[in-house]
Amino acid sequence: MDWGIFAVYSMFSASLRISEIVESETLAMTKKARELRESGKDVISLSIGEPDFNTPLHICDAAYEAIKNGATHYPPVLGLLAFRESICRKLQRENGLDYKPDEIIVSNGAKHSIINAVLSIVNPGDEVILPAPFWVSYPTMVAYAGGVSVPLQTSVDNNYKPTAAELRAAVTPKTRLLIFSSPCNPSGSVFSTAELEEIAGVLREFPDIFVISDEIYEKINYSGPHVSLAQLPGMKDRVAVVNGLSKGYAMTGWRIGYLAGPRWLVAACEKMQGLFTSGASSVGMMAGIAALDGPPDSVESMRSEFLKRRNRTAELVSAIPGMRCNVPDGAFYVFPDVHAFFGKSYAGTTIHTAEDLCYFLLEHAGVAAVGGTAFGAPDCIRISYATDLNTIEKALNRMAEALLLLS
Repeated sequence: MDWGIFAVYSMFSASLRISEIVESETLAMTKKARELRESGKDVISLSIGEPDFNTPLHICDAAYEAIKNGATHYPPVLGLLAFRESICRKLQRENGLDYKPDEIIVSNGAKHSIINAVLSIVNPGDEVILPAPFWVSYPTMVAYAGGVSVPLQTSVDNNYKPTAAELRAAVTPKTRLLIFSSPCNPSGSVFSTAELEEIAGVLREFPDIFVISDEIYEKINYSGPHVSLAQLPGMKDRVAVVNGLSKGYAMTGWRIGYLAGPRWLVAACEKMQGLFTSGASSVGMMAGIAALDGPPDSVESMRSEFLKRRNRTAELVSAIPGMRCNVPDGAFYVFPDVHAFFGKSYAGTTIHTAEDLCYFLLEHAGVAAVGGTAFGAPDCIRISYATDLNTIEKALNRMAEALLLLS
């Protein structure tokens, strides 16, 4: 062996760019829970944001037919025209939004759509307002683009939604972008039409601010019809509507998301996506046509089941002394405030943070949840109820028993 060559190679390391990327706390906790299960420990994971349902059969059948018919070649970077036309129909039919196919780009999941947009909009030094709690990846994406995240704090007392006055106060001459989700990951909060109109009113005062509206949980809404910020007067041309198939259609593994927005942004995202990945899965897009154009029965059935789980989860969490929990209007998470446990101890372990509490629960209850710091809410934890009721009840009973150990 030429040890001189080995020595040269051993000096290499990953770029600074890689070291600056913060690993998702959600993925980290999910990985830890999986490793413990594989080692034989009885662990229930309430950390991952993935429906436990299988993809509806009519969607799978459409994918199979597409494969048999040869839809297995490179698609355009923007996405198959037939699928983009299906997205346009969906947006018109369900949201009252009129888009053309060249105002749509299909990506490898909604996360891909968001990072495409952030990199296409944000310049170094630009400020990006993030109502907190926010999805864990937003600030890392902003930092990767050279931007500066400006968290806009909320609490369980106002259902984790900022007021118009708070949004206005966060704006500076450097503000370039607002990113928010409704229904929200991690809080489950849903902005009403009136609340969105208040946000739009502020944005009309600042015409240079663009918006990414993350609507991936649109189909899991318990408060009524979904409303997009882009539907409000004067907003459509300055909003990127991001959505996908993962949550509402139980298609997480298909990796199909999309962005609808002004042509300049879609063209920029096409250029960005062409550099990194090219087009999304051709078979996934053919399945997507069946999802968007098909009957809504399976989607409604899943939403109905999530509602039952939401009710039971919120009930059990609220009954645990020390946890303050609202009843969220969408998604499949509850986001209780747990700061009452900070400073308490058991067996030599003291809880200082929400993350400490999550690792305590993992060790002493065999239940995985996610600390709120990565979501911009360090007093909270996220609990996913994207699993069956029996598992939810078992996990939350274990949590309640373990938390009684703390004093």
